[in-house]
Amino acid sequence: MLTLDLTRSRRGGETLTEQIVAGIAALVDRRALRAGSALPSVRRFAQQHGVSTFTVAEAYGRLTALGYLAARPGSGYTVAHRHAPAGGMRSPQWEAPGLNAAWLLSDVFADHSVPIKAGAGWLPGDWLNEEGLHQAMRAAARVPAAQVSGYGHPYGYAPLREHIATGLGQYGIPAQTQQVVLTQGATQALDLVVRTLLRAGDTVLVEAPCYCNLLQILRLAGLRVIGVPRTAAGLDTDALEDAIRTHAPRALFINTVLQNPTGATLTSKNAFRVLQLAEQHRLLVVEDDIYRELAPAGSPMLAAMDGLSQVVYINGFSKTITPSLRVGYVAASADLAKAFARTKMAVGLTSSEVTERLVYSVLTSGHYGRHVAALAERLRAQQDCVTEKMEAHGLEVLLRPEGGMFAWARVRDTLHDGAPMTGNRLATLALERGIWLAPGSYFEPEETDSPWIRFNVATGDAPQLWEFFDSLANRQRAVPAA
Repeated sequence: MLTLDLTRSRRGGETLTEQIVAGIAALVDRRALRAGSALPSVRRFAQQHGVSTFTVAEAYGRLTALGYLAARPGSGYTVAHRHAPAGGMRSPQWEAPGLNAAWLLSDVFADHSVPIKAGAGWLPGDWLNEEGLHQAMRAAARVPAAQVSGYGHPYGYAPLREHIATGLGQYGIPAQTQQVVLTQGATQALDLVVRTLLRAGDTVLVEAPCYCNLLQILRLAGLRVIGVPRTAAGLDTDALEDAIRTHAPRALFINTVLQNPTGATLTSKNAFRVLQLAEQHRLLVVEDDIYRELAPAGSPMLAAMDGLSQVVYINGFSKTITPSLRVGYVAASADLAKAFARTKMAVGLTSSEVTERLVYSVLTSGHYGRHVAALAERLRAQQDCVTEKMEAHGLEVLLRPEGGMFAWARVRDTLHDGAPMTGNRLATLALERGIWLAPGSYFEPEETDSPWIRFNVATGDAPQLWEFFDSLANRQRAVPAA
């Protein structure tokens, strides 16, 4: 007889259907129910547990869809034959994944085998706005299906675009709703700009180092990519001017505040000079401003200084709400926005109105402002804590960012066992210990093996990380001088 301990209380958040699904799945996973075993009929299970037949039928249906049960006409439900994990019932020994740019670009998001992701590009789940998300999902569940049954508007969900335009106005950007196009994250916004305004063979400028996914987008488009050094104060404007005169680029891509990967923010003087050069040489500036809400108030904003004349502005909500919703946007002149919307429809049709409604609900719930303020303060405190530990454990830090997710550092001693301590070598040694670091080569336009490493201060404070650097320092001291 199959008996489950069900509770009628909803305090735990699970419905009776969910309890039945979880209970039977657990029995199958631990082999208390063997493959081929017959389950009680829907009616009999309902009678034994005092629940409705509808509840049991729904639970059995979900378990069938999940692969736990098999339904045979006239024979009821049996436990399905499922493939055992590789290596039988025992967990295989952990092996470090291959360390390369392809793993960082795609596999890292699915690879849960690395215990410590000190180089990750996202915030831990418990740092995100759980209360706002739950409230938004409950609100979305009440939306009539007919309202979300179509493809939606090419520009995206209008109330969210209007809310964004209003918010940009508070920064001094005179944007109208028709100047905002919603995208599947800020990365798709970058791709739309590239597809719409640039052609294979064009030259573009990027920061060195810069956002690694941007480099992949530009390479896929067949563009010639030239790096301009990024310093603690911003772009090297002498190098920028020289690159503009030498290479006649079409566009410059830049993170203004809390840059990925260095955590640096442009000074006002530097931002003014960058815009001045762009205007002089009719250079399009693409401002990826995804970390804006985490930056100190008053940080320079190129789009606000320019008024969306020479600047195309990109932002999103992956850092303040959740990456999984994949909602970003691009703001530009009305003519460019129309062109971006056409490209968006050509390569992927509309973005998801369901997720855009969720984001709009979070933004207007009343909790969002407090959440972002608390998140920014928590990151500022974590920056201080982690950068202090880096310096105490033998690392040279480029700067102490005023918040944000990232710190940029390198091992002070450049030699290890007689060989140069490059970022790639350091990351490989760390990965053998179950620690993922993001080496500087991922962020260099020429993929140069830089000695620098990107750290995520929200995920990079595990004791094992500092033990690793201590052991590294001990091994370095043990190497006899040449």
